[in-house]
Amino acid sequence: MVENDIPEKPAQDLNDLDTGADALRHLLDRTGERLAGFISSLPDQPTDSSGLFDPKAEWLKAPLPSSPTDAETILSFLFDEIIPAAYNPASPGYLAYVPGGGLFSAALGELIAGTVNRYTGCWASAPAAVELETQAIRWLAEMMGMPEGSLGVLTSGASMSTLIALVAAREKHLGEELRRGVIYSSSEIHHSIPKAARIAGLAEKNLRQVAVDENFRMRPEKLREAIRADREAGLLPFFVCSSAGTVNTGSIDPLAEIARVAAEEGLWHHVDGAYGAAFRLVPELADALSGMGLADSLAVDPHKGLFLAYGTGALLVRDMAPLREAFQSTASYMPDMQTGEHYDFCEFTPELSREWRGLRLWLPLKLHGIDAFRESLALKRQLTLRAWEHLSSIEDVEIPAAPDLTLFIFRQRFSGCEASEEDARNQALLEKINRQQRVMLTGTIVDGRFYLRMCILHLRTDHSRLDEALSIISNALKELREG
Repeated sequence: MVENDIPEKPAQDLNDLDTGADALRHLLDRTGERLAGFISSLPDQPTDSSGLFDPKAEWLKAPLPSSPTDAETILSFLFDEIIPAAYNPASPGYLAYVPGGGLFSAALGELIAGTVNRYTGCWASAPAAVELETQAIRWLAEMMGMPEGSLGVLTSGASMSTLIALVAAREKHLGEELRRGVIYSSSEIHHSIPKAARIAGLAEKNLRQVAVDENFRMRPEKLREAIRADREAGLLPFFVCSSAGTVNTGSIDPLAEIARVAAEEGLWHHVDGAYGAAFRLVPELADALSGMGLADSLAVDPHKGLFLAYGTGALLVRDMAPLREAFQSTASYMPDMQTGEHYDFCEFTPELSREWRGLRLWLPLKLHGIDAFRESLALKRQLTLRAWEHLSSIEDVEIPAAPDLTLFIFRQRFSGCEASEEDARNQALLEKINRQQRVMLTGTIVDGRFYLRMCILHLRTDHSRLDEALSIISNALKELREG
């Protein structure tokens, strides 16, 4: 290289993508003001503004931006046009589906984790961060009554947790015999179970729905009968999924009895506790959920029962070895994997790249303490019993089963109506209730009939909002009764 090829002074590095400290503080301040305004206005926000979305909006045609847009313009666009055009699961009146609470401390944990950007797939790359996440998982296992030594992994939610558990059970129990493997669940189980079975390569014809009782709970004696019948037919029963609170009716299966059948018959027992598992923290509900600790695996969604942000799920297991056997892999460029007391999370799930999920769980538990979560869950249970008692006292309202947790279904009865007409009137009742946008319920089909469904699990739902909701529901019932 000749002398003229060397610049006299090094060229200044230019990086427009890297936000400097002063700009970062300004951006956080402006974003914080918007978020604080959003939170403070929640009591007055509608529960469903999804109709605000304009499918012909000009912004949908915007080209790829080649130059920067100022932050204030972007924030205005997001908070004024994008965020409102949706169901509002942050609203205290959102009694639909199973809500995600959106606890700000979880979002703060996610902001910190995303900014410092630690890689937690391997222990060696961030040992302290991995140990902190492992600690949070141990706390969660303790909360759920899992035996000492239980651990698990954090996931995006129960659907991924169930898939991981099912693949581990498949590898442990079936080997090459995938097409003969049989899975058992009740007719009330979440649709993620058949979806996971399909992804795992299991035959749809080998998914069994076990009969439920009058309270929509799986019948253990029918489970045993089904297992033995399949064995006699030359099939390989290997996996049973029970529910610690179904999303359709809120029922808790007899978990301890199902665990006993699974153990005696040699099946992997997985509990879907996505919605209900966290209620074990409430003393009056602990006995009904005590059987969770007997399961081989348990799916928990802290973004439901612990009010965290969507995308915070967990799979808890009594033994990590089947997960490692199902998912371990390595490469020459990877750091040495831990085989002793430390865990490389990439060895236990399909993921290699993953964010530092543990902070969004660990930080809320540290900031608030577990008693705050227990008290909030107890309040939701109290509100649910109030709602159930109020609606049960109305003569033409039918409630098939008392709530096990904080979810129940109901409908209005109309004398002299055909089933189809009565279903249509209950659909109209749901629309009438939701139209005011102060409370949002959903509908569901149970035993072929349409029911309204109420789930009280929102962080911000309190007695005053429930009073308003019951008033709206009662008035809607009266209007249809007299209409």
